Amino acid sequence: MVRAPGQRRAPRLRPAHSLVVTPAVVAHRGASGYRPEHTLEAYRTAIRMGVDDIELDLVCTADGVLLARHDVELSLTTDVADHREYADRHRTLTIDGVEQRGWFVTDFTHAEVKRLTARERRPAARPHSAAHDGRYGVPTLNEVLAMVEAESVRRGRMVGVMLELKHASWFDSIGLGLAEPLLRDLARHGVDHARSRVSVMSFEPTILRTLAGCAKVPLIQLLDAGSVPADFVAANDPRTYADLVTPAGLAWIERYADGLGVHVDLVLARTPGGMLGEPTSLVRDAHAEWLTVHTWTLRAENATLPVDLRIGADPHTHGDLPGLARRLLDAGVDGLITDHPDLVFPALSERT
Repeated sequence: MVRAPGQRRAPRLRPAHSLVVTPAVVAHRGASGYRPEHTLEAYRTAIRMGVDDIELDLVCTADGVLLARHDVELSLTTDVADHREYADRHRTLTIDGVEQRGWFVTDFTHAEVKRLTARERRPAARPHSAAHDGRYGVPTLNEVLAMVEAESVRRGRMVGVMLELKHASWFDSIGLGLAEPLLRDLARHGVDHARSRVSVMSFEPTILRTLAGCAKVPLIQLLDAGSVPADFVAANDPRTYADLVTPAGLAWIERYADGLGVHVDLVLARTPGGMLGEPTSLVRDAHAEWLTVHTWTLRAENATLPVDLRIGADPHTHGDLPGLARRLLDAGVDGLITDHPDLVFPALSERT
């Protein structure tokens, strides 16, 4: 790049250092690159790979049971459309300002959801995972916590769980608040304490600020790139995620949260050509507030990677995911949230 006369080169930030001895590898929705997401088998596969933590999203049924699902709409990852007895529940619903059409978890009881089986979200990209469609059910948070406890005992090491509350303000608006069933399930398993290796995450500050007054587990504020928290929109709060990643925003987050979960692009900015750029100041600024930083989501397929880390032209072919992991570790992150844990471990091994 040719600089104009008198133009100074932007100062390069010194490398940041992780707040933890060994950054964590977190299985996003389980080992979702290999098994249908949010199934007990996806979580077990990740644990067999040696992950530090599994990550799961939580939504709520009509009778107040928390399920491991990313979406309120069920047809993306289950066989609900094949159940003729549920055909009359197909409808349109607006969630956080976005109109969706399908079958919604809030129209089903826990017992009814248990009649469904899971399926792969991206069958074209992950046919090996889609081969497992129909084999596994939809687990509850209670079932996942029981499984993790059993696997931790079996393997002689404690496996962590990162719980993301989805659409918290929307659920609250329809009388299905997520805080009460969450605290109930944590108490049932005796894990509502700081050393339980359970943490709770959300994109919405409001639910985390509520939990800060009653939950004892660490809280993680999720931050996206280029959007606005849904609860801020509902409350006419003019702030965006961009405001929250400033030093002032991070100081505000530190009042109620223990860490951040951030989009990769907030740590390593993309160039206009879609290649991986230099680290931003986010990790350094967050660590100055003693906030840990996990980054999401590391996926192996070319279509999800920066241009300079792709291998070949096929969007479904695996690119250089370890290369992305190395760059993020160099930027000082404290955890890597990934669909493909086995491909991230080599980058971590090189450092340790």
